[in-house]
Amino acid sequence: MHRRLENKVAIVVGAGSAGPGWGNGKAAAVLFARQGAKVFCVDINAEAAKETAEIIRSESGEAEAMRADVSKHDDIKKMVEACVERYGRIDVLDNNVGVAHVGGVVDLPEEDWDRVFDINLKSCYLSMKHVIPVMEKQYEESGTGGAIVNISSIASIRYTGVPYATYYATKAAMNHLTKTTAVQYAPKHIRVNAVLPGLMKTPMVEKAVGLAEEYAGGDVEEMWKVRDAQCPMGHMGDAWDVAHAALFLASDESKYVTGLDLVVDGGITLKYS
Repeated sequence: MHRRLENKVAIVVGAGSAGPGWGNGKAAAVLFARQGAKVFCVDINAEAAKETAEIIRSESGEAEAMRADVSKHDDIKKMVEACVERYGRIDVLDNNVGVAHVGGVVDLPEEDWDRVFDINLKSCYLSMKHVIPVMEKQYEESGTGGAIVNISSIASIRYTGVPYATYYATKAAMNHLTKTTAVQYAPKHIRVNAVLPGLMKTPMVEKAVGLAEEYAGGDVEEMWKVRDAQCPMGHMGDAWDVAHAALFLASDESKYVTGLDLVVDGGITLKYS
């Protein structure tokens, strides 16, 4: 199948990458463009957003880049206004923002709890808050609403062996927010789904505070080996696995799918008790 997002406009929040290589948002933005979408690439790192947009343009796609702190209301409002001004509509919202900070409820500083909730959950709320009215207007005018894809995690449904209370809590809350919002806006043909990646090999995971220490005493290469060994398929997934799942949920192939938690984990949650 080709050009599955032809004539659609997509905002990808977190479209940059936390380091060299492919993060989930960067891969999604490029894949969406390859499938025909005009992509509005948003990231707190302006250069990372520009890099993704330049990749898209180098492949003859159409993209714009914008810096925004998606935990800030005004930044999100400006992001949505800028996308609509540039492209006239929003058909897809892909929320890829997330950080993981190791720490259970006893040893986690309160300021870290607040920070991760702002980045992981508040950003999802604010993005939907401002994008959904655009999609509602589109439904009223033409009968087409839109598709929202929230990138969650299997940490939202399982204990993965790492004590990061904020990540578990924010991603679990995202799942339920996804489902309840999906029901509320289904009559307007606005679909809201979530992708739950398992153990992935991405720059965000490599740079997650305390994660390599928890897995392998700070040795990143050893962490990759340990995580590979945990997976039934013998290896972690990558950003393209997440991006292809997001593409399905963003496209009209899933036009009768809403409120779904799509697990993309190579079977690892089947092992967890």
